[in-house]
Amino acid sequence: MAALRSWDIFCRVIDNLGDIGVCWRLSAELASRGQRVRLWVDDPSPLSSMAPGALEGRWPGVRVLPWSRSADPSVLTGLEPADVWVEGFGCEPEPAFVAHRFGGMGRSWAPPPPVWINLEYLSAERFAERCHGLPSPLGQGPAKGHVRWFFYPGLTAATGGLLRETDLAARRAAFDRAAWLARWNIRLAGEQVVSMFCYEPAGLGPWMRERSQDARPTLLLVPSGRASAAVRSHLGGSARATEGSPGRHTEGSLSIVFLPPLTQPDFDHLLWACDANFVRGEDSLVRALWAGKPFVWQIYPQSDQAHQGKLAAMLDAWAAPASWREFHRAWNGLTDGNGARWEPDRWAPAVESVRSGLEAQPDLCQRLCAFVDRAFAASGSGGKQS
Repeated sequence: MAALRSWDIFCRVIDNLGDIGVCWRLSAELASRGQRVRLWVDDPSPLSSMAPGALEGRWPGVRVLPWSRSADPSVLTGLEPADVWVEGFGCEPEPAFVAHRFGGMGRSWAPPPPVWINLEYLSAERFAERCHGLPSPLGQGPAKGHVRWFFYPGLTAATGGLLRETDLAARRAAFDRAAWLARWNIRLAGEQVVSMFCYEPAGLGPWMRERSQDARPTLLLVPSGRASAAVRSHLGGSARATEGSPGRHTEGSLSIVFLPPLTQPDFDHLLWACDANFVRGEDSLVRALWAGKPFVWQIYPQSDQAHQGKLAAMLDAWAAPASWREFHRAWNGLTDGNGARWEPDRWAPAVESVRSGLEAQPDLCQRLCAFVDRAFAASGSGGKQS
């Protein structure tokens, strides 16, 4: 059983909401396990739809605070020091926040220093295992001499694991697909049901055209936002017009339902309700892995092309069959798409094998709390436990 501690988690919303998605899931799951969390975020607005009630303080164990207040002297002087600091994806806390904790601004307490974690991006590349858990001594500033630790999420026992709620498997087993679809006025009639959560993949238009001409009908469910805009750009008439257009839009064998912004639990429900899923970035990739349905991942493209190696390493880790691998490469613009086959039924065994293997491992929160406990034990301080 991990010690109960207080946590400061820092998040800057850079792009596409994956960073706040990960940081919120981490905050909420730590709180569900008895930890006390302050989430400092520069743009908390996405939480209005992701986690209704979070901004109003109605989420037990989690307090959401504006990033700007982390540098406010009037706030810092009354701030109870946390045991653990977690930087989401290397977003460093404000210098004033660090200075206050490590010797300044008239503090009257002398707590042990926090265990300071840099929560990195998910990767299946070999460096994630090599670098996970390594210390990075700070060489300057008020925290000089203190250690910041690298914590890498990953797919193996030598990494930090993946975020997973303790009740996830039970909720998935109890999920009523028909009832959830009925909430959106959807009644199935033998369609292949696919979710689309993407950026703007080059293969989207060709895939939609193929589905519209296929003998088997496809129902495409598209959450509001960037994915919705991308899908609409390949449609004609009123379906292209505006975000939020109601109803079902049909082109040949392809029917499309545009959904409103979803809470994080409902995003899980979307993935569970579908026969196959398209996801993007990091947070939705992890949810697709837990859903256990055939999926296609659009990796965030990088100008230095580093995403190519990252995608290849992930496909290797999944032992992806040839057609799943080739479809991923085409979807991510790494090939011209010739020969890429949409064969989700063939990919299903590999996906289920990956999920079952990951579910047998401790989750990220377990590993993170254990890591923090070991760090405090090694320092001899034990930390200020709640």
